[in-house]
Amino acid sequence: MACRIGPQAGIFGGIIGFSFPSPPFRTGWRLGGKRAEGRIDADYLDWALEGFSGYIAADELYDGPYCVLSIVDNRTFKRLSYRVLDHDPAHDDIREFFLAFRTALEARGLVLEGITTDGSPLYPQPIAEIFPDVRHQLCEFHVLAEITKAVLHAVAKVRKTLANKKAKLSRGRPSNKRARRAARQNRRLQQKIADLFDHRHLFVAHHLTNADRRILQRITRGLPHLRTLREIMDEVYRLFDRRCRTDTALAKLARLRIRVWRFKKVGKTLGKLFSPNLEKALTFLDDKLLPATSNAVERGNRRHRKMQKSVYRVRTQSHITARIAIDMLRDAQAVGRCRTTQTLHYARDAQTPHSSLQCPLL
Repeated sequence: MACRIGPQAGIFGGIIGFSFPSPPFRTGWRLGGKRAEGRIDADYLDWALEGFSGYIAADELYDGPYCVLSIVDNRTFKRLSYRVLDHDPAHDDIREFFLAFRTALEARGLVLEGITTDGSPLYPQPIAEIFPDVRHQLCEFHVLAEITKAVLHAVAKVRKTLANKKAKLSRGRPSNKRARRAARQNRRLQQKIADLFDHRHLFVAHHLTNADRRILQRITRGLPHLRTLREIMDEVYRLFDRRCRTDTALAKLARLRIRVWRFKKVGKTLGKLFSPNLEKALTFLDDKLLPATSNAVERGNRRHRKMQKSVYRVRTQSHITARIAIDMLRDAQAVGRCRTTQTLHYARDAQTPHSSLQCPLL
């Protein structure tokens, strides 16, 4: 038999050097993405909306030149709808996306109670048009992240200012009394800069222990505006206390803005406190069931990024759409897989009958 390796060689033929008359098996090569896409708007959506909580989270995810719009149940963490765009989203895209979701809710007689999004300007106008009577909550985490970033930037500017105050000394040991005094001053400034850097998290931490407060008191000696920054951060965190209502929190915010405005050094740093996004982030205080963050949809985005790290082929719009559909169907089959796995384990160990199995996903 002739030995040749060419395009007609099979999988094993390429290994041992012989050609087979038939092509290699292709069973399992296709991922079934097209079939999965067809099931999303049918049986999958019926399963996902079976225990609909009434509260959703919406967000967009950029994957190269594509954008993935997602809607997730913000209490049951079930992914409800998605759409892959080949361009940056606009208000028309968001409006069309929410209209399709509203149609799915009306067909099943479900009512939407609240929507949580980040601070993107894409969502307020379409949501106000399509769901005018629904509470729109901005994610508390995103709003606080902007404020803490501004505070840390202010601390970094103080470190830079202290570094500029250091005197320039000649190389070698100080030769006179004046040079030795300047060297001691430089060491003190450098220690202050190092303390502010090592303990910068204390300016934005949500809770401080007594030891943390003593450290903060020590490193801010001679820097009263930094102590004011920490006091203002405490007031900002108190705004999001579930024990008060939105009107009470807004009154506290008005007084806080007046206080910030009086401190010129602090007022420029905390300009985010005057953003209307902060007021929208306090909507959840009047509804105990409305989640304050969009963590449900962010979890799905993190899952998508992790899934895409293992893909080495060229990403296309149809390919991303099919992969997300398959992943959503896997979520719907998770309970069944869990029960099957437990049944096999208990059958192997011959311990517990199938009727008494309890799945942790239920």
